Amino acid sequence: MPMVRTEDGVELHVEEVGSGTPLIFVHEFAGDARSWEPQLRFFARRYRCLAFNARGYPPSDVPHDPAAYSQDRATDDIAAVIRGLDLAPAHVVGLSMGAFATLHLGLRHPHLVRSLTAAGVGYGAAPGKRAQFQAEVDATAARIAEEGMWKMARSYGRGPTRLVFEEKDPRGYAEFLSQLAEHDTDGAALTMRGVQRERPSLFELEPAFRRMRLPCLVICGDEDDPTLEPGLFLKRSIPTSALLVMPRCGHAMNLEDPDAFNRAVLDFITWVDAGRWWERNPETLSGAIIAGPSGTAGR
Repeated sequence: MPMVRTEDGVELHVEEVGSGTPLIFVHEFAGDARSWEPQLRFFARRYRCLAFNARGYPPSDVPHDPAAYSQDRATDDIAAVIRGLDLAPAHVVGLSMGAFATLHLGLRHPHLVRSLTAAGVGYGAAPGKRAQFQAEVDATAARIAEEGMWKMARSYGRGPTRLVFEEKDPRGYAEFLSQLAEHDTDGAALTMRGVQRERPSLFELEPAFRRMRLPCLVICGDEDDPTLEPGLFLKRSIPTSALLVMPRCGHAMNLEDPDAFNRAVLDFITWVDAGRWWERNPETLSGAIIAGPSGTAGR
């Protein structure tokens, strides 16, 4: 598997399979490249698929300088993979932490992107939630550093948005916990403090989102409460976005219901590749409830 070197000298481990149009998967805090296995197996039949481990997630490098971890670094790492392997423009699919970076990639490096899928995105972004989120991040990072990721994984994996995964798929959930327990303690704590805690709220980026014209699919699980309001916000702010809410799904919907997730993403990127993804009709935002203004029939 290839390694990609970032501008600040961090080596990123990349998994690659398939051929065709590039499709990149960017993992969440509690995942790594392995958590995209159901997607790699499905999409590699049609696409050149890549999933990489973020910095701090072995076998990628684990920098021990806190300054090496930030939202901008996470975003630039996706750009480094795209540039390093000559993938532009690529479809990019991110989950949670990876979805934040995916959206920022669209804002900062739109020329590298063919489409954006942002799934399970919005933790700590809702108005009035930032202080609570940062306090929980501080407490969680301290526990990771003190107890070790191998021990903290079980508690982290019992978060309220994870429980539906265990209910639906105990074996899949057990595999998720096992992989989480293997994460590097220092890398996890630094990622939580530098990337998770300090990233800007999505709501602060509204002017930039309103200017975005890249095709965008936003996916939420209906039992992933912290992402529902941000999902609606993104749908209303990005003129080229669509919103999907997956029923009976928590935070890791790509693992909880991989068939529905894969089909939704496939349908989206097929529309994009066919040149049939368009900007929202402004008339749908007129504020009217029943009828449009006179003279618009048959538009």
